Amino acid sequence: MRSLRHPGWQSLIGLSLLVPSLSAAAQAGGAATPAAATQALEVPPGAPETPYVHPDKAYLFAHMTKERYGVLYYSVSVDGLHWRRLNGGKPVSADYHGHASIAQGPDGRYFLVGNKSDSDPLIRFWVSTDLIRWTPYGTYQPSLSDIPGHANALQRIGAPKLYYDKPSSQFLLTWHTPTVPGIPADPERYWASQRTLYVVSKDLKTFDKAPRRLFDWDLATIDTIIQPDPEGGYCAIIKDERYPSYNWTTGKTIRISCAPSLLGPYPNPGPPISPNFREAPTVIRSPDDKDWLIYYEQYAGTSYGLSKAPRLQGPWYQVSGNAGIKKWNRYEMPDGVRHGSMIAISRKEYDALVAAFPNGE
Repeated sequence: MRSLRHPGWQSLIGLSLLVPSLSAAAQAGGAATPAAATQALEVPPGAPETPYVHPDKAYLFAHMTKERYGVLYYSVSVDGLHWRRLNGGKPVSADYHGHASIAQGPDGRYFLVGNKSDSDPLIRFWVSTDLIRWTPYGTYQPSLSDIPGHANALQRIGAPKLYYDKPSSQFLLTWHTPTVPGIPADPERYWASQRTLYVVSKDLKTFDKAPRRLFDWDLATIDTIIQPDPEGGYCAIIKDERYPSYNWTTGKTIRISCAPSLLGPYPNPGPPISPNFREAPTVIRSPDDKDWLIYYEQYAGTSYGLSKAPRLQGPWYQVSGNAGIKKWNRYEMPDGVRHGSMIAISRKEYDALVAAFPNGE
C-alpha cells in the first residue's frame, strides 16, 4: 500500500500530457493556467490510475460482516479506495453490537453507537481515545410515544447513527422507527412505514426534548447520515426505503437532500446516486480533498458500491470496482463487509491500528 506514495509511472504520464499544453501556451505568448495544467494531468478515461496518497491521512471502516451481523470489525485504507481487513479478519471488540457509527467529540475522544437489536429499548454508547480500546459510556432510552407526525410508533430502534456538529457543539443522534408491523402477505409495509427520528445532546448523557422526525416529507427513510457541505449548510444522505416499482422508481436507492441548517427543513431528496437495492451509505473526502466518495452496500452482504462527485450536490457517477477484472477496478473492498461507517484518521492512528490488530501474515 505504501508504494502508492511514489506513483512514478503516473508522473511520467502526467508529464507527457502536460508538455503539449505548456508548449501551446508558450507559442501563444502566455503561460498555462493552473486549471489547464490540472486538466492536462488527468488520466484519460479507462487508463490505469494510481490513487493519490497523503502522507498524513488514512481511513478507518468500522463495519460488520455477512457472517456475523452486528459484530465490530475493522478495515483500513490509505487512499480511500483500496481497503484491507485488520486483525486477520477477526472482530476487534467482544462487547460492541450494532451498525457501527463513529463520531469524534469536541475533546478528541471517539464515540461509537449501537444497540443489541432493533427491539432493544436502549441506544448504547462506547468511548475510546485511540479507536483500539472501546469502553461503555452510557445508554439512552428514547420514548417512542407521542412523536409528532409519527403516531403508533413500534418499539423498534433501527441502526442508530451519530454525528457531532462543531458549529452548534452538539451530537445529533438519528435512527429509524416504523409504525406498521410486517405480515407474510405484505412484508414491505413494515419498511414503508419507517421514518428517520432524531434527538440532540451536548454530552450523550442528557438529551434535548423528545424524539422528532428529521424530515417533513412523507417518504420511508432509513440509514440517514449527515455531512456538512463546504459550500454551506448540511446534506442528509438517506436510503429511500420504498420498494421500487413503476410508481416508486427511486425505491431502495441512496439519495441526498441538502438544507441550510442541521435540523432542516430538508427539501425532497434528489435523484438516486446508486442502483436499486442499496443501503447503509457512508461518506468520506478523498485524500486530496477533490472528491466526495459515498459507499453503499448491495444487500445482503453481496458487495459494496461507490459513487463519486466533486461536490456533495453532484454530479455523481458510479465507480467501477470489485469487477473481477483488476484493470477495471477503481476501488476494492474485502469480501463480506456489511453496514458500518468510514472516518478519516491520521497516519499515526492508522499505524497504531495496524500494529494493534495485525493480520498475522
